[in-house]
Amino acid sequence: MTKRIFRSIFLVALCVFAASIILLVGVLYNYFSNVQQDRLEMQTDLVAQAVSNEGIKYFDELDTDGTRITWIDKDGSVLYDNKSNSDEMENHLEREEIRAALESGSGESIRYSNTLMERAFYCAKRLPDGTVLRMSISQNTLPVLLFGMAQPICMIFVIAVVLSLVLAFRLSKHIVKPLNELNLDEPLSNEEYDELSPLLRRIDTQQKQIRRQSDELRQKQSEFETVTKGMTEGIILLNQKMNILAINPTAVRLFKTSNDCIGKSILSVSRNSELQSVLLKAQGGRHSETVTDVDGIRYQFIASPVCSDDPVAGIVLLMLDVTEKEKSEQIRREFTANVSHELKTPLHTIAGSAELLENGMVKDEDKNKFYERIHNESQRMISLVEDIIHLSHLDEGAEDMKREDVDLYKQAEETIRLLSAEAEKLDISITLDGQSAVIFGIPQLLQSIIYNLCDNAIKYNHKGGSVDIRVEDNDRSVILTVSDIGIGIPEEHRERIFERFYRVDKSRSKELGGTGLGLSIVKHAAKLHNAEIGLDSNPGGGTVVTVTFPTGE
Repeated sequence: MTKRIFRSIFLVALCVFAASIILLVGVLYNYFSNVQQDRLEMQTDLVAQAVSNEGIKYFDELDTDGTRITWIDKDGSVLYDNKSNSDEMENHLEREEIRAALESGSGESIRYSNTLMERAFYCAKRLPDGTVLRMSISQNTLPVLLFGMAQPICMIFVIAVVLSLVLAFRLSKHIVKPLNELNLDEPLSNEEYDELSPLLRRIDTQQKQIRRQSDELRQKQSEFETVTKGMTEGIILLNQKMNILAINPTAVRLFKTSNDCIGKSILSVSRNSELQSVLLKAQGGRHSETVTDVDGIRYQFIASPVCSDDPVAGIVLLMLDVTEKEKSEQIRREFTANVSHELKTPLHTIAGSAELLENGMVKDEDKNKFYERIHNESQRMISLVEDIIHLSHLDEGAEDMKREDVDLYKQAEETIRLLSAEAEKLDISITLDGQSAVIFGIPQLLQSIIYNLCDNAIKYNHKGGSVDIRVEDNDRSVILTVSDIGIGIPEEHRERIFERFYRVDKSRSKELGGTGLGLSIVKHAAKLHNAEIGLDSNPGGGTVVTVTFPTGE
């Protein structure tokens, strides 16, 4: 804007200067022409009177000073000319000023010479004897005059250009300065130009509207961020070109990116082909979803189009971690299959034994073995059902079970008493070390943790082996450690031994009467007490299980 104002002022100043020069020169030129013509008329009258009195003698000592004097007879022949030989001059009867003088007593005319670039003023006066006296003077034309004044005009032009530049620069800065200093935060406080008042009022109205809309957008943005920030699911909002408009922290972590990706294409975040497929379907206006692996985790991608009057205005992409869900489904299916299998085997044994006894196909001396088998399988089924009921109870949170202060050391002593007979049968020694440690928990579940860990340590031990129990209280937590020198657990099985019905050595487990649910009960009971389980085991080198209970002190 400053440049445009500067150019405008500069050009106007130059135009005014040029117009002034032309007008001034033209006016002065006309003025001096009229003065010369009036002077020529006066001189003609004086010379005509003198010639009438003295005749041609008057011209003898006359100083004409650049003025041409011609005396013409009434027939047009030249009697006298102070510039040329009168005998050689042509007849002047047809000259305009001569003809006018003969007719009316005086005449004037102006003639131009293109070759000499001059113009001549002629003034003629008829004398009493009928002859005509004509006087003329020459004057340069306006172009010649301007050409002769070229140097001073150029100097004036340069001065005018410099002054115009300075004037244009200062005026443009002076005009623009108030505009540059406008307080647009408070438009109505500006009082520089009245012409700007409608614009400033319009800006003030629009600013209020923009502030109102900005506050609403910030509030909605804050609400959106508050809602999505705490979501465990990832969410991304895309426009119709699949550029990211918003992304929550979960999605940022999932795609290992940052908030700088906002405004960029989703392709800059992930090039997963299955993800691109569901997004393309959503871009076409169809709801789509898929399940795929991302860094070893199963995610469900759900893409929904956002439509506005038919065209798709954007896409909402939701990402759900379904790893645990699928794992739970798998565990449920395995659990159902295992329960069916575990119940079917003893039922077949009981049914087969009972059928043989019923049909009298068993010798009397062998009946006791069949009765014992039926009893053992029945007990195994009862233990299995009890463990399943116990696990189901734990899955529901065991909210009906009362919590109280429990001394874990005393619980360990009670466990040793309960398992001493089984340990003696296998020639395994059990030792308890540590100190009294009180935690707030469910006595039955804490007892089941110690019992199942010790029971496994006895069953999967070597004959003549040992089981060591240690209870420690270190102010912030209580640590229960159960270690044995038994067969140990191979590395590939360690992550799964806490699953239901999972057995490292299935044949040995059934031989020992295990249900495969003991460690699963330990895991769930520990979870209800916010405890952490640690496992260290080597095949043939024994196993150490550590359960750490936080005390909150």
